[in-house]
Amino acid sequence: EIITAILSKGEIFGEKAILGEEIRNEFAQAIDKETSICPITTNVMIDLLRENKEFSLKIYKFIGYRFKKLERRLQLLLFKDTKTRLKEFIKELGEDFGYKNVITGDLIIRQPYTQKEMATVIGTSRPTLNILLNELKEENYLDFDRKEITLKKLKSIVN
Repeated sequence: EIITAILSKGEIFGEKAILGEEIRNEFAQAIDKETSICPITTNVMIDLLRENKEFSLKIYKFIGYRFKKLERRLQLLLFKDTKTRLKEFIKELGEDFGYKNVITGDLIIRQPYTQKEMATVIGTSRPTLNILLNELKEENYLDFDRKEITLKKLKSIVN
């Protein structure tokens, strides 16, 4: 199993179908019971794209963003060590799920993933991920619990 993306509210899945992919080799799985899905056929989607230029532009920008993110993740997997991949993944989580604590300057990330899911995304095992998280905690880079990661003093993660 390879996790290529973990989607959140308002995101789409199966976008390669509008680019001509006929045989699907991916599937989606909800990680909670509150997820709702709005299925749409390829033909209906193509009609929507033809009829609404603003919607069409947003979809193509989204597809470009998704490909950029996958390329970046591939480069990390190929050329970076596991600790660097973890740090980069946590920074991405911060962009998607984080907010700054105005008092401490820390970045609080309320993330929906298990350690197993995080490990799969960065290409490592869950025990290795746990070791690395504990190392980063000892280095005062972050703190974490089951559903929250705190990046210490946001300014320290810029580099």
